[in-house]
Amino acid sequence: MIRLSRRSLIAAGAAFAAVPAHAQSRDPSRLRVALLPDENASTIIQNAQPLKTHLERALRKDVEIVVTTDYSSMIEAARFGRIEIAYFGPFSYVLAKSRAPGIEPFAVGIERGSPFYNSVVIAQKGGPVAALADVRGKPFAFGDQASTSSHLVPRALLLQRAGLDGARDYRPVHVGTHDAVARTVQSGQAPAGALSKPILDTLYARNAVDKDRLVEIALSDPIPNYPMVMQGNLVPALKDAIRTAFLDLKDEQVLRAFRVQGFAATDDKAYDVLRETARVLQLDLSQMRG
Repeated sequence: MIRLSRRSLIAAGAAFAAVPAHAQSRDPSRLRVALLPDENASTIIQNAQPLKTHLERALRKDVEIVVTTDYSSMIEAARFGRIEIAYFGPFSYVLAKSRAPGIEPFAVGIERGSPFYNSVVIAQKGGPVAALADVRGKPFAFGDQASTSSHLVPRALLLQRAGLDGARDYRPVHVGTHDAVARTVQSGQAPAGALSKPILDTLYARNAVDKDRLVEIALSDPIPNYPMVMQGNLVPALKDAIRTAFLDLKDEQVLRAFRVQGFAATDDKAYDVLRETARVLQLDLSQMRG
């Protein structure tokens, strides 16, 4: 059974009072927008400044960009109403929904014309892992335990394609963020690992990791992309304005922070495939703790 760590919420902005979501103002003057901590927090906040400007203009409210310490803290922030809008990973959204039933997914990122993306398994070039079967008996680098493309999906991929169970056949090593996975494999601290394919491509484009020192050995089936989520108890007019601010978004500078070309409407049912993946891995969502 996977048990998520219980870490304190330390956001890049102000600290938040621990009040239940239902006690939150239904039409707050300030909107807290949480972005998934899948890379370095300062980089995420810097890249999100055009988003902050866009939302303040579109919604006529103050906007605070929040990056929590980990996925678990972001789930708890949604549960206790410490954030109004959030950009969750697919599986972290599923976990959040199980703990905060009132949150509502309303938009999904579009990449290359599709609301799907992939997880990629990488290995150190010239290292001991050249195929999935070679992972047996070795450490394998995952990101956060609540990550879709850096834990849940590749864990299922190793089980279904190579018959490798993380509980007995290899040693899972959780290093936190996607970029940390790439660097861990590049350095040889783990001979293989998994992360989001779009994030890996971005790391290559930034020269944040050395493409010549890594090799891609497996690609997952399509995964429903990251959802934008809002608290369901916001006033209808504000919810409509938030939805429009994302679905009508065309500014490439703003979209670049999400690594998408635009947003399309979505709903909770789109993420049932992740619930099925969790079932394959015998994960009890109700027992997974944030």
